[in-house]
Amino acid sequence: MGALSTASTVHVSNGYEHAKVEHPLDPLTPDEINAVTLTVRRYTAEHTDIRAVNFNNCALLPPSKRTVLAALGIPVSPGGKPETPSKIIRKAESDFFDVLNGVAYYAILVLEDEEWKVESIQRLPEGTQPQITVEELIHCELVVRNDPKVQALAKQVGVEPHQIFADGWAIGWDDRFPKGQRLQQALLFARFSQHDNLYAHPLDFVPVIDSLAGKVIHIDFPPSWRKKSEGSVELSTSTTQPQPLSDDSFPVANRARIPPPLTPHDFLPDLMEQADPTYRERDDLKPLHVVQPEGVSFKMKGHVLEWQKWKMHIAYSHREGIVLSTITYNDNGEIRPIFYRLSIAEMAVPYGAPEYPHPRKFAFDSGEYGMGSMANELSLGCDCLGKIHYLPGAYVTHSGIAHVIKNVICIHEEDAGVLWKHSDFRPGGRSRTVRSRRLVVSMVCTVANYEYIWNYYFYQDGSIEIEIRLTGILQVYVASSDEPTPYGVIVAPGINAHYHQHIFSVRVDPMLDGLQNSVIESEIVGLDAPTGSSENFAGNGFVVKDRVLKSQVEDGARDFDWANERRWRIANLNKTHYASGKPVSYTIMMKGAALPLLAKPDSWVARRASFAHKQLWVVRDEEGPKGSRLFPSGKYVPQTREEPEDSVGKWVKEGNGSIENEDIVLFLTLGATHIPRPEDWPVMPVEHVSVLFKPSSFFTNNPSMDVPGTKDSQSRPAFGADNVNGQHTNVANGTACCAN
Repeated sequence: MGALSTASTVHVSNGYEHAKVEHPLDPLTPDEINAVTLTVRRYTAEHTDIRAVNFNNCALLPPSKRTVLAALGIPVSPGGKPETPSKIIRKAESDFFDVLNGVAYYAILVLEDEEWKVESIQRLPEGTQPQITVEELIHCELVVRNDPKVQALAKQVGVEPHQIFADGWAIGWDDRFPKGQRLQQALLFARFSQHDNLYAHPLDFVPVIDSLAGKVIHIDFPPSWRKKSEGSVELSTSTTQPQPLSDDSFPVANRARIPPPLTPHDFLPDLMEQADPTYRERDDLKPLHVVQPEGVSFKMKGHVLEWQKWKMHIAYSHREGIVLSTITYNDNGEIRPIFYRLSIAEMAVPYGAPEYPHPRKFAFDSGEYGMGSMANELSLGCDCLGKIHYLPGAYVTHSGIAHVIKNVICIHEEDAGVLWKHSDFRPGGRSRTVRSRRLVVSMVCTVANYEYIWNYYFYQDGSIEIEIRLTGILQVYVASSDEPTPYGVIVAPGINAHYHQHIFSVRVDPMLDGLQNSVIESEIVGLDAPTGSSENFAGNGFVVKDRVLKSQVEDGARDFDWANERRWRIANLNKTHYASGKPVSYTIMMKGAALPLLAKPDSWVARRASFAHKQLWVVRDEEGPKGSRLFPSGKYVPQTREEPEDSVGKWVKEGNGSIENEDIVLFLTLGATHIPRPEDWPVMPVEHVSVLFKPSSFFTNNPSMDVPGTKDSQSRPAFGADNVNGQHTNVANGTACCAN
C-alpha cells in the first residue's frame, strides 16, 4: 500500500469515533471514510447479492448552498440578513465495484445519531466507468510486465522483462472493444537501472489491458512515417484509422521493429554525473532565505483560513485537488461574499498525431484519474519556502481503508513585488511605495510523466488569481533514425515528443454580494465615426459596449474575441457603485490563457470534452440529491464515447430560462498549446497558465490603501556603498522610501 502515489500512510481506525466537524464543507476524515466503506460492506452483504466490493472513491456529498451560508451567517442578497440556520445533515457518496461481475454502483450515505447509514444504492448504467484508481494504474504495469507476449515483443528489441515499465492511461476512445469492458492502454518504456529516466527509452508497441480481468487483451503497433522522393512524407499504412482486432497486429503497421534509444537522459544529479563525468551542479548560487521572524499573518482553524480581510474554507478533493469555498472579504466591517466555490473541475490533454493508436491519447486528468489522488506529499523548504502550514488529504483505497497524504496542501505567504507606488516628481515632493504580500494555497500533482502545480493566490487589493504551472517530462514515442516527425519534435535522438494541448476548465460558483449574479460581456471598439468627423475628429475615440448575458441557450456558450478585446465581468445587478454607477463586479482576466481547441469540432476529443469548444460557459446551477453541477465533462468520464448528458454542453443546449440575476455557475476554458522544444528535455521548465479575478466597482476605491509601507530592515546593498571594480555606486536609501 505504501506505493500508492506519494501518500504517506494508510489510516486504520481503532473502532469508529465520530469526527469533530467544524465546518459543513469539511472533507470526510480518514475515520469517516473507513466508517462509510464499512457501512457499505455490511449493507451489501445483508441486503444484496454482492459478495465482494472494491471501492473507487468516497467523499463528502455537500449540503445545499443556502444551508451552508445560513450556518455560516453569510447573507444571500445585498444588504440582507443571513437566513435562519437549519440542521445540517452530513452525507457521503461512494462509487464501488462488485468484484465478481465488474458492475459499478453509486451509494449515498447519511450520518444519523453519529452512525452512517445507507440512504440509496444505484447500479450505474452499463459502460459507465468511475475514475481509474492509483491501484489500477500500478496493477496495469504488473499485468503488462508479466504478460508472455509483451515479454517476447520487448525481448525482440533488447528489453528484458524486468526492464519493462508502463504508464497506464485510460483507453480514451476505442469502439473496437465492448463498452462495458474496463480498459487501460499501457504506454511502454524500458528502465535500464533502478532510477533511470524510463521516458528516455520508449517502446514501439501499446498493449491494451482489461483492468478487472487483469490481462492483456490486445497489442497495437503504431505505423511509422517515411520520406518520399519529392520530399513529402507518407505513412507506412494507407490510413490513420484503427485496424480490426487480431492476434498479430504487427504486420498491419507495415514497418520494422524500432529498438528503444539506449542513451540515458537523467534528471537526478548522481545519475547525470555517472553518464557524464564532466557534469557539475552550479556552485555560484548564494542562499536565498524566506524569513518571517514574527510568524505568519494568517490564522487557521481547522480548514478555515483568515488572512488580510479574506476568509475561506480550504478542502482536499480526490478529484479536483484543491477546493476553495465560502470566500468572503471584510470590507471595513461588512462581510461581503465573493465566491461560493472555486476549483479546477476538469482538464483534457489531446495529442495531435493522427495515426492510430496515438489519437487515443487525450487524457482527462481530473475526471479519469483524480488530481487529489495523484497529489504529492510536499516537502518543507523544497516545494514551498518560508513558514508553511500544511493540510492533509485522504482518499479511499480498493479495500475501503483511507489513504492519507500528510502534507498535500501548502499554505504560505510570499512577497509579490510592488502593490502600488507614486512619486511626486516636483521639488520637495513626497512618495510612497507599498509592497504586495500574497497568500498562496498550492498543491503539486504527478500524473505519470507530467507534473501540475496548482496555485491559488489572494492579494491585498481584493484580486484572486488561479495559476497553473506545467512541468515534468514530455510524453514521448520512439522514432527510427531517419523517420520524419510531422506531428512532433525530435527532442533527443530517437525520441519524438508529440504536439499537444493542455485545456483546463476552471469552475467558478460566484456569490458577489449574494447568490443572484449575472455575467456582463464587454467589447472595446473604436468609434464608427471616421477621422475628421465632428464626432471623432482626431480619430482616436473608442468605447466599451456592455451586454448582459440573458438566455442560457443563446448566451450560455461564449467565444473569446481578440479583435474586439472581449472580456467578461461577474456582476450583481442589484447593487451599484456610488460613483461609477456600475454594478458591483469582478472582471475575468484570461486573455493570455484563452486558446482554441485544435481538434475538429466532431472529433473524438471534442465530442467528449464539449467544454473545450468555448472559452466561457454560463449555466444556472441546479442543486439536487447528488449536489450541484460540478463537472463539465460529466461525473463519469473514463471511456465515454459521446457528450455526456450531465456535461456543460448539454446543460447549455438543453437548458431553459434565464442566466440573468440567477444562481449561476461559470466554466472558464484556458490552457496552453505545447509544441515541444529540445529545451523541454529531459524535464520541462515550468510553463504558466493563469486567470485573474479583479474587482471592478466592487470596492469604494483601492481597498489596499491601508496596507502599510514596508521598510525592510534586512535589505542591504549588494556590493557595499562604494563603487568597486566598475560597479555603480550603491547607497543605503533613496528618496522614494517605502514608508514615506
